[in-house]
Amino acid sequence: MKKRVTFESAGQTLVGDLYLPDSYSEGDRLPGVVVTGAWMTVKEQMAGTYAAELADRGYAALAFDFRGWGQSPDEVRFLEDPARKTEDINAAVNFLAKRPEVDSARIAGLGVCASAGYMSDAALQNANIKSLTLVAPWLHDADIVDAVYGGEEGVSGLIGIGREAAQSNEPVFLEAASLTNENAVMYQAPYYTETDRGLIPEFDNRFNVASWEGWLTYDAIQTADRLEKPTLLVHSEAAAIPQGAREYANRMGENATAIWLPEVTQFDFYDRPDVVKTAADAVARHLEETLK
Repeated sequence: MKKRVTFESAGQTLVGDLYLPDSYSEGDRLPGVVVTGAWMTVKEQMAGTYAAELADRGYAALAFDFRGWGQSPDEVRFLEDPARKTEDINAAVNFLAKRPEVDSARIAGLGVCASAGYMSDAALQNANIKSLTLVAPWLHDADIVDAVYGGEEGVSGLIGIGREAAQSNEPVFLEAASLTNENAVMYQAPYYTETDRGLIPEFDNRFNVASWEGWLTYDAIQTADRLEKPTLLVHSEAAAIPQGAREYANRMGENATAIWLPEVTQFDFYDRPDVVKTAADAVARHLEETLK
């Protein structure tokens, strides 16, 4: 069961889908989960996939489009801004807490890939979030950014390009993913370039070049030093930057539990049925234990 919903964030209307169990009856108050996906994605991709899985397991799960992405309008389009997206997550959590379908005392967050960092920040900031789950988390700090984006020279070059775009009179966009365009941010990346997977009509497939500075200077791991809420990480050594997830879990100490799946790629986590089921089962077990 899926309901189209809208709510406000920073004066803008965000559009979301609230997934409910097929057995839901009016008056039921379920534990709630806000679910967010990878960078540059929309609610119909991995966020909706995991929201549907959690609804099947008895949760009210909200997937939504961030400001300027998908069906959520904004003058600024396709900007991957961690602070801005965290603000939207907080708005989504506060909205979910007021829904009649949801028990406001039992709300959690699930962040997939890049939004794992944003969801972690929201969990630190928002008292409504009682439990945190991160699937295939992309959690980077300055050292990991250097390793992924070509060292200090590569990072400074991208930041310079981003600053120039931010000062332009017109927004500068790149294709997010492409099989043929070498200038795409994710050139020949699986999932995003496959029409039977992530290349769906709802996918904007655009990247605002002004995003680079905010993204590359973002430390997604530092939240672990202060967050004391029960946290589950589901990842794989064969997926993206596992060193970030390990560091995050180590710094959280006893508040974090990590599950490592063998030989699962980053893109497998997004939509491979057996992997999604395994990850969603683990998330549901964690939430059952921590949202009592």
